[in-house]
Amino acid sequence: MKRIGIYGGTFNPPHVGHIRAAQYALQTLPLDEILVIPSFISPHKKLPEGSGTPVERLEMTKLCFGGPGFTVSDMELARGGTSYTYQTAEALRREYPDAELVLLMGTDMFLSFLNWVEPQKILECVSLGVFYRGEKGEIASVARQKAQMEALGAKVYLLENPVTEISSTDLRRMLVFGCAADHLVPDVLHYIREKGLYGCGEDYRNLPMDKLEAAVTGLLKPNRVAHVLGCRETAVELAKRWGEDPVQAARAGLLHDITKALDGPLQLTLCSAYGIILDNFATHNPKTLHALTGSLVAERVFGESQAVVSAICSHTTGKAGMNTLEKIIYVADYMEPNRDFPGVEQLRHLAFTDLDAALKRGLEMTLEVLKQEGKEISPESRQALDYLNGK
Repeated sequence: MKRIGIYGGTFNPPHVGHIRAAQYALQTLPLDEILVIPSFISPHKKLPEGSGTPVERLEMTKLCFGGPGFTVSDMELARGGTSYTYQTAEALRREYPDAELVLLMGTDMFLSFLNWVEPQKILECVSLGVFYRGEKGEIASVARQKAQMEALGAKVYLLENPVTEISSTDLRRMLVFGCAADHLVPDVLHYIREKGLYGCGEDYRNLPMDKLEAAVTGLLKPNRVAHVLGCRETAVELAKRWGEDPVQAARAGLLHDITKALDGPLQLTLCSAYGIILDNFATHNPKTLHALTGSLVAERVFGESQAVVSAICSHTTGKAGMNTLEKIIYVADYMEPNRDFPGVEQLRHLAFTDLDAALKRGLEMTLEVLKQEGKEISPESRQALDYLNGK
């Protein structure tokens, strides 16, 4: 019996991670071929501003999946409307009555499958092929869902995908930061640049405050937005209190977490793309790198002043001999109104009465937490405390 994979999605944009996952399924199940089907309108997600049109996403998908074993289909674009999987599955069952159809999906989609429109109709037409990463909590969740689905008559194949994938959301961020080449087929990257998709080709340098805010918040995770806006407002108030430029404080506050959404490997990718040689601590603690990478993006993408760039660079670890703006951003990040932890009220009081004392207390609290968690302490943080203590 012929076995055909069905690989659907927005492909916004399609990238190397999509190819590797599909190739893994092609070889592992194995499959005779995979039908790659970009959606017209996804029922699961609203596409962000600057995304490709359905036709553009189809063209990029064709450029991405040009190798043997893959056929890109426009059936959901031709059908129009919301791209419900049950309609696609029923149409393919009619087209391939004697084949086993395997609907490929990731863990998140699998765990929410029973909330899809007409899940039972889908299961009457296809088997499920589920990519999972093999993380402990994920394995248990996937196993429970598999048992539940099989009780409903589903046939489920689990595929532990050894390939670390970048999400399309992170890829769109990396496109703006100018560091996405390793994750895209060259023809797709050329197409994106030619069409100016996903913010490529836009000039982000020296944006006025309202446009800077819109650009920055569009690159953050949604749960990070309130913190960043709170940091900006707090930085402005502290700048007024301590005689610093409130505009520079506002811009540094807005941009301080601009790369925070990127995981450790992507932080390292960004540093490599920008030609930055890291020390031993940074290499082994990439989660601390968002301050450095944020400063690089602020300088090279947003065209910010050296004062703003330097304040962003030191906002996580601090450093010896910090200037007033650098202190303000460090402290504002620590005690903006959305922060809630023991001692934060004392820190807020100090911030407006003794900025050095607030900085010192923030550094001490950070080091205390790191020691309790058994984590390595940044040399810059130790040096900053020694400087404040007159050592």
